[in-house]
Amino acid sequence: MKLPSIAVGFFLASHQASGFSTNLLLSSSSTKQSTSSLNVFSVSGSAGTGEGWIDPSAPVNSAASLKKTLDEALKGSTFKKRISILGSTGSIGTQTLDIVDACPDNFVVDALSAGNNAKLMADQVMKYSPKVASLSTPEAAAELRTLLKERGCTDMPEIVHGAEGIVEAATVGSADTVVTGIVGAAGLLPTIEAIKLGKDIALANKETLISGGPVINPLVEKHGINMLPADSEHSAIFQCLQGVPPGGLRRVILTASGGAFRDFSKDELFEMCENDPRAVQKKATTHPNWDMGAKITLDSATMMNKGLEVRNKRMDGMIE
Repeated sequence: MKLPSIAVGFFLASHQASGFSTNLLLSSSSTKQSTSSLNVFSVSGSAGTGEGWIDPSAPVNSAASLKKTLDEALKGSTFKKRISILGSTGSIGTQTLDIVDACPDNFVVDALSAGNNAKLMADQVMKYSPKVASLSTPEAAAELRTLLKERGCTDMPEIVHGAEGIVEAATVGSADTVVTGIVGAAGLLPTIEAIKLGKDIALANKETLISGGPVINPLVEKHGINMLPADSEHSAIFQCLQGVPPGGLRRVILTASGGAFRDFSKDELFEMCENDPRAVQKKATTHPNWDMGAKITLDSATMMNKGLEVRNKRMDGMIE
């Protein structure tokens, strides 16, 4: 789940200024093959915090979605967004905060949620002064409280923990946008609750749509919110497909880093599996470039993440 800053930056600034990524290859093979079909949305579906990006999420391939993109791009950088970040100490969260640092006049951080990294969370709380700070366990929450007191924090956030804490961070009243960068199905419930409150979603959690797409998409439509992809490949696809006419797409090529075993031959990998399975396990959960947690790193090593990305694009309606 890697996240070049341009990807999440596009979403966070999308109502005001957007840039188009070119790291997606749209191939027009000369060989005869059927053309991929796309959902064509022609009716704006928005009554939430923004004007909406067409029904129901990640819309492409219509005059309305292209007009929306251009209109927002022309507004410039005079906007202010209040955000809640789920997974603030991971790669997605820290790169989101890099954007906040680069545009301090445009963003306010109202809530942060993370795992057990109390020290990094303490650094973030001292810097961004969120209203809510959530960690996964009571012990981590207690450590955070101690660290903040030791540092003389004068603007102490509400410190919460567990699944309830994540939901509290996602639903903090003042935030208008929730960045979901936590791993697995844990992102599903807080995303649902945030949508119900009319908050826009910057989605970098594949499992939310894969496991809950039939629930999420009707809620997006019902509450008229904007849900756009923030993860790198998904954001690139979304941006590149703006303005593509019906029938204009032949295929989408998803690139991949290759994961932890990209430099191993088949024979070398088989030999390692037979002679040192523990080393294989360690290698599979240690990505050469990104700190994404064991589950996502393993998906990368086995290329399972590419299958999830394809499934994700089908669920959000970009590609059928």
